[in-house]
Amino acid sequence: MAWVTQTLSSSLGRKVIMSLTGLFLSSFLIVHMAGNLQLFKGDGGRAFNEYTYFMTHNPLIITISYLLYTSILVHALMAFVLTRHNQASRPIKYAYSKPEANSAWASRNMGILGTILLLFIVIHMRTFWYEMHFGSVPMAEYDGKEYKDLYAVVQVAFGELWYVVLYVICMVAIGYHLWHGFQSGFQTLGVRHKKYTPVIEFLGKYFFAIIIPAAFAAMPIYVYLQVHNII
Repeated sequence: MAWVTQTLSSSLGRKVIMSLTGLFLSSFLIVHMAGNLQLFKGDGGRAFNEYTYFMTHNPLIITISYLLYTSILVHALMAFVLTRHNQASRPIKYAYSKPEANSAWASRNMGILGTILLLFIVIHMRTFWYEMHFGSVPMAEYDGKEYKDLYAVVQVAFGELWYVVLYVICMVAIGYHLWHGFQSGFQTLGVRHKKYTPVIEFLGKYFFAIIIPAAFAAMPIYVYLQVHNII
């Protein structure tokens, strides 16, 4: 297992691990978004509750979920270690440096954005994941089969304006994080080609940085307006 130690102890190895976990988490966002779009069906939560039942009872999905939790922790840990290493290697900033002239805002603030997202994930999982597994969730019945009514939990959470505002702000943060992170991940892995790079940049800037965060941000807003009978 010497290669594991070498990988974890080298800066390049840590960057590769962070890139792989980051790209895996990006792919998860697509699945998570597609499932959560069931909230817009207007069927009283049936489609959403059936979706959450499938996600929590399918053996393959359950196995992948453990990989997901591990990826979040490893990605955050590698980011922290790399940030500390970079700070230690350059303890004194150049007096006349102008980083804004050489890099995008998102790339200079990935640590701040990542910290915001990590805190959001903790709050988000406490609100939904913990409640679903360990809380007192009401039951809903469809065609004689009972489901945990996680849609009711969503309505309670997104019925609070502060939570909706927090959620939207964090979706802006994840948009900026993905704007730089998605492209950077492929670059670290050496995937640079005149054919593929424009596609990767397009996906990073528009699909992952704009469309996915916008879709997620629309969900709490929609539920909030529904709960308060505005729409």
